[in-house]
Amino acid sequence: MNRAARPVRGHPLWFAFLAHRISGIALALFLPLHFWVLALALTDAAALDGFLVFTDLTAVKIAEFGLVFLLAVHLFGGMRLMALEWLPWSPPQKSLAAASVGISVFLSGIFFLQAI
Repeated sequence: MNRAARPVRGHPLWFAFLAHRISGIALALFLPLHFWVLALALTDAAALDGFLVFTDLTAVKIAEFGLVFLLAVHLFGGMRLMALEWLPWSPPQKSLAAASVGISVFLSGIFFLQAI
């Protein structure tokens, strides 16, 4: 295999790929918990009320910030990839990767400030 075909693991775009992959896996792992809580809303109102009291804890609010951050990273990372594949122009990839992380931090920060 030639050198050009191997990923350069210290490159910023490799970190963008890694953030997109990890955020996707973390969101996929979160989905069963989310569906379980939605099922509580339909089947057991008392258990749902208890869970909602649990969500008022500071640690849970910080975890929600992390979840919104992962969602934003995955969303904007995917939009960056679609733009690179579908648009006729080719902007610098590092700028799009940095912009996607910056927008993700901004959006999740707004969510966090409203939650506390």
